[in-house]
Amino acid sequence: MAGECEGLQFVEVGEGPDRRRIAVRIREGTGPTVVWLGGFRSDMGATKAMAVDAWAAGTGRRFVRFDYSGHGASGGDFAACTISTWLADAEAVLAAFAPEPPVLIGSSMGGWIACLAARARLWRGQGPAAGLVLIAPALDFTKDLMWDLFPKDVRDTLEQDGVWMRASAYAPEPDPITMALIEDGRRNRLLNGPLDLGCPVHILQGMQDPDVPHPHAFKILDRLPNAGAVLTLIADGDHRLSRPQDITRLIAAVAEIA
Repeated sequence: MAGECEGLQFVEVGEGPDRRRIAVRIREGTGPTVVWLGGFRSDMGATKAMAVDAWAAGTGRRFVRFDYSGHGASGGDFAACTISTWLADAEAVLAAFAPEPPVLIGSSMGGWIACLAARARLWRGQGPAAGLVLIAPALDFTKDLMWDLFPKDVRDTLEQDGVWMRASAYAPEPDPITMALIEDGRRNRLLNGPLDLGCPVHILQGMQDPDVPHPHAFKILDRLPNAGAVLTLIADGDHRLSRPQDITRLIAAVAEIA
């Protein structure tokens, strides 16, 4: 029987003035818990997250999705957050609702967070995750896809003002890109050496992606062990990979690992 999706729950993260509430939704079920980690400025009600939730409902699988700090129904100021902030959010949710080896689905920035969380499990001696499905994974994006590509005037603005307002293709308001985000990203880099997460990793990547160009997926693949690593390229796929045919590929990848 498919599990019911419970009402909004919250996990407390941080201390003192940095304390914030992270909004979580849980669909009860069986098998390794499948956890959704969304992208930069996305939330747990996004198309792909809801498609996985529908799959979990139909197959009786346990599924957890949440909003990072400064996203969706969670507390916190987006502009004050960094990769480390959002990793702490993810680890708090995993500790509370998926302590056993989970299946992590990471979309865009969520792919970076998923890999960091999976590596942290190994470092803590908790063993590997059950597997990762990464959609247009934006590992190290603050360096490789932001800082390294920014023109001098943008870098100067960041260094002088601490923030640059970047126009967004996905929302009417601009994204605040902070120097704190850039600097913290440098401390969380994964692609400056081998990346062995100890579990299967399936990458889904569109070749028409303007935000995370497909050569970035090859760079990730080169860092992963050959065993268990799969890259699926969608020649006409964009960054979102939210079309029906893209959702079908996503569900198939999750079902294969889960």
